[in-house]
Amino acid sequence: MAQTGGASAASRVFVAVAAAVVVLSLTIAAILLWDGQRSARAEAERVTRAVAETIADNTGVVDALSRGDRVDATRVLQPEIEAVTADADIDFVTIMDPGGIRITHPDPARIGERYIGTIPAGDATLTEEVTGTLGPSVRTIVPVVSDGEVVGRVSVGVTIGSITEALGPRILSAVAIALVLSLAGLAGAVYARRATRRVAGDLPAGAVRDAVSSYESMRTLGDALRAQTHEHGNRLHTAIALLELGRTREAIDILSEDARQSQLLVDQVAARREGDPTVGALLLGKASQAAERGVEWRARIDADAPRSVLSPVDAVSVVGNLIDNALDAAASAPPPRWVDVRMTRTTEDELALEVSDSGAGIPADITDRVFEHGFSTKPGGAAGRGVGLALVRSIVDEAEGTVSLRSDPTTFRVILPRRDA
Repeated sequence: MAQTGGASAASRVFVAVAAAVVVLSLTIAAILLWDGQRSARAEAERVTRAVAETIADNTGVVDALSRGDRVDATRVLQPEIEAVTADADIDFVTIMDPGGIRITHPDPARIGERYIGTIPAGDATLTEEVTGTLGPSVRTIVPVVSDGEVVGRVSVGVTIGSITEALGPRILSAVAIALVLSLAGLAGAVYARRATRRVAGDLPAGAVRDAVSSYESMRTLGDALRAQTHEHGNRLHTAIALLELGRTREAIDILSEDARQSQLLVDQVAARREGDPTVGALLLGKASQAAERGVEWRARIDADAPRSVLSPVDAVSVVGNLIDNALDAAASAPPPRWVDVRMTRTTEDELALEVSDSGAGIPADITDRVFEHGFSTKPGGAAGRGVGLALVRSIVDEAEGTVSLRSDPTTFRVILPRRDA
């Protein structure tokens, strides 16, 4: 069985929930920051384009550039552009002639120099990010057109630093949201730990799994033995009634058939050199349970089938749950109804357990989910719903074995390492 040391199940639940909450909170904060940065950049592009188009359409700007005198244009436009820059809350406006020579600039000493950036061909408009004299910026350049001719261009920009500063409130909001989510999640983790502790106390997670395995083992073994006792009782009562009626031969036949069927399985179990008597008792009981439910029982246990590394409790859990599922599927299907159990030795000297049934099968779209805890194809009120196959997977994985499912007929195949001498 699993080791019972280590952190308690309640502590593991707390750590798992808390870690999930922290990861979720950081992810949400990152998404909010990314969205904020994207929105701020989009806003910068929209504002620079609107301001640039407004300036380019201004009659005074068109007239100043149309005269072709850069010095006079600078004298007229530089004061106006400085006022517009301050009022529009943007970082710079540069007006240039058709060749890209600056007519206005935030730094008057730069007037007369060539514009740094892409100058689009013709009367195209362009928005781009460029590192200029004021550092990296998002800028939009639009043409100034007079009588169908480009007489100059206007470039309006916002520096990346300004965009980052505008993100400040959004960063605070993202951090606040992440903090609130984290606190709420941690409160939920504390509640989950308390709820788990009320059920499992301070037991380690392995011990909780062992407890579930023990319960499942006792349940399936108890059901099997109850069915065996019930079947033998029915046969015995029938034989007694026949004896009272003087039909001795028929009474002997019933008792002999009962003994013969049980002896066949007993012989297989006994012939297995490395067999587990607990699993043998389970199989005898399940044979009676199958007969009780009108399901043909087929069992083949090779004499050289090795003993697995599983403890008796875990072995009963694995075999019992697989057979229970097969019996349920076969019993609910039309005739012929049968369950086939095989235990063989693989070429790698491992134990192969196969349980097949004549049931309707498992739909292909849920085959990957049948081992999930809580998932079941049985009615919602079924006892132990969604526990059996999840427990099988847990036990087999812990033993470093494999469990697989194939269709036509539905067959669960478990491979378990053998127990060394």
